[in-house]
Amino acid sequence: MGITSRMIPTVDASDRKREIEEKLKQEQETLSFIRENLEKSDQLTKGMVSILSSFESRLMQLENSIIPVHKQTENLQRLQENVDKTLSCMDHVISYYHVAKDTDRIIREGPTGRLDEYLACIAKIQKAVEYFQDNNPDSPELNTVKARFEKGKELLEAEFRSLLTRYSKPVPPILILDAISVDEELEVQEDVVLEHLPEAVLQDIICIAGWLVEYGRNQDFMNVYFQIRSNQLDRSIKGLKDHFRKNSANSGILYSPAVQTKRKDTPTKKAPKRPGYDHDSRVKHLSDAVTEKHGAAAGKDDVLDIEIDSYIHCISAFVKLAQSEYALLAEIIPEHHQKKTFDSLIQEALDNLMLEGDNIVSAARRAIMRHDYSAVLTIFPILRHLKMNKAEFDSTLQGTAASTKNKLPTLITSMETIGAKALEEFADSIKNDPDKEYNMPKDGTVHELTSNAILFLQQLLDFHETAGAMLASQVLGDTYNIPLDPRETSSSAISYTSEFNKRLLSTYICKVLGNLQLNLLSKSKVYEDSALSAIFLHNNYNYTLKSLEKSELIQLVTVTQKKAEGSYRELIEQQIQMYQRSWLKVTEHLTDRNMPVFQPGTKLKDKERQVIKDKFKGFNDGLEELCKIQKGWAIPDKEQRDFIRQAQRRVVSDTYRAFLHRCANISFTKNPEKYHKYRPEEVEEMIGRLFDTSA
Repeated sequence: MGITSRMIPTVDASDRKREIEEKLKQEQETLSFIRENLEKSDQLTKGMVSILSSFESRLMQLENSIIPVHKQTENLQRLQENVDKTLSCMDHVISYYHVAKDTDRIIREGPTGRLDEYLACIAKIQKAVEYFQDNNPDSPELNTVKARFEKGKELLEAEFRSLLTRYSKPVPPILILDAISVDEELEVQEDVVLEHLPEAVLQDIICIAGWLVEYGRNQDFMNVYFQIRSNQLDRSIKGLKDHFRKNSANSGILYSPAVQTKRKDTPTKKAPKRPGYDHDSRVKHLSDAVTEKHGAAAGKDDVLDIEIDSYIHCISAFVKLAQSEYALLAEIIPEHHQKKTFDSLIQEALDNLMLEGDNIVSAARRAIMRHDYSAVLTIFPILRHLKMNKAEFDSTLQGTAASTKNKLPTLITSMETIGAKALEEFADSIKNDPDKEYNMPKDGTVHELTSNAILFLQQLLDFHETAGAMLASQVLGDTYNIPLDPRETSSSAISYTSEFNKRLLSTYICKVLGNLQLNLLSKSKVYEDSALSAIFLHNNYNYTLKSLEKSELIQLVTVTQKKAEGSYRELIEQQIQMYQRSWLKVTEHLTDRNMPVFQPGTKLKDKERQVIKDKFKGFNDGLEELCKIQKGWAIPDKEQRDFIRQAQRRVVSDTYRAFLHRCANISFTKNPEKYHKYRPEEVEEMIGRLFDTSA
């Protein structure tokens, strides 16, 4: 056991040694392999370094050979480019010397029909001018191309004028009427396009204008433009007037731009008929027609209505045409010159319209001086239309000179002033109309003053808004002394509401009616017969009331006089009662006064019989006399005539019947038929023929 245990470690050590020796051998073999590979790698590296060194040497030799050649080639190329550029510049410079010759034919023939080619030619000349100015300002060629450029510009200006003149035509009247008409059945109005120039021509004109501004340094063409277009604008309006003049007699009303509401301030009887006025002689103004209406034959009325309607249409036409002209101008004229050019363009047509308006005012003023106040009605439809279109008018003239923008407001103010003056003087004339006996109606019917006053007020009703505003414009004079609502005032001015204007007009109408009533009362005293005086006042009061009710004037009157209708009815009733008193001298014979008292069957004394005879005779004579006189009087209103007849017939008949009944059994004469001349039915029949001049 002891030997075995010592031998086991010996065997283990021997094996371990062999293992170590084998590993060592393997490591030595590996080391030898690595050394061999390192030696081979060193040999390869040395070979590669040798090759690279050789390649580098060759590259250096090549670079030393190539770079001088490259630099020489680059220099040669630069020289070539310089030569080419020099030749090109020479060709370009030489071309400037030939521009005048090359462009001579095109410039002489002008731009008509070949504007693009012509402008390209002008561009060449312009470049030549710039070249010689910069490089050879003393050369004769500069003067040549300058002259050619100026000639070209001159021909362009001439072409601009020619195109505008040749293609600018007055707008046809029918097209203008379509543009200004208002169709109430259409919710959305269709805009009528006014084409002043063909599109191709317009583009040429725009092109020329642009060139003249940018290159021509010329603004003279703007003067040419406004002169030509101003003439066409004026001719368009004159053409519209001529159209009205030629067509009014046969075709009736054409259009009425002022007619836009149910109540119209514009007369629409017939189409206007008047010639346009000549620019130099200014013949035949509307004021002539105003004068003719009130100083010549009655047939002038329709002509005047036509003249008024024509002027109203021309105002609307001016606004529409001016707007169209500005739209055209904006495409042609530079923006910073547009307002000034437009201002000049519209002056002639605007001045003519304003002059005609001034003449209307002057004619109305002359008529007022003649106490012909109805003439003022001619300005109402015109004034209303001017005020209705003032906002659009102002918008159209926005940007023009203050003197231009103020022309319409000045005309409106003049019309309002003369209109208010006419209204005031008319009211005074009603009050102060003299009581001329020869001018009084013999039959007690309606006086001419009453019918004229009511007619004037009825016509005023057609222009109630305009008349109210007209009176309001003069309210600072305290004519009406109407208190102002605080909301209707401001620190700088008074603003008048529609309701305030309505109160003013109502007050004015009441003033006229009050003056009329006072004057009629004074006139009635001319009659010697108080009954005829009562019939006269009755007829005039009744006519006034019925006219107020029929024309809706009563609604305006009641704005400030709530009980006006009742007041007139009281006046009418008072005059009926005054008239009925005239029959007292007939019926008083039938009363019991002085009637003898007797018993049936008692014989009357002679004195008592004479009393009864006198009563019959007094009644008969009075009845015959009144019927004879009053049969020639007149009560035009059938309803009133029948009422008064019936009332009087009833009163007289009843009284007469009662008298006959009392005398039925009295023997006061041997010839009763001598005194009992009329039966009650005959008396009624006689009274029933009163106020009947045909009976």
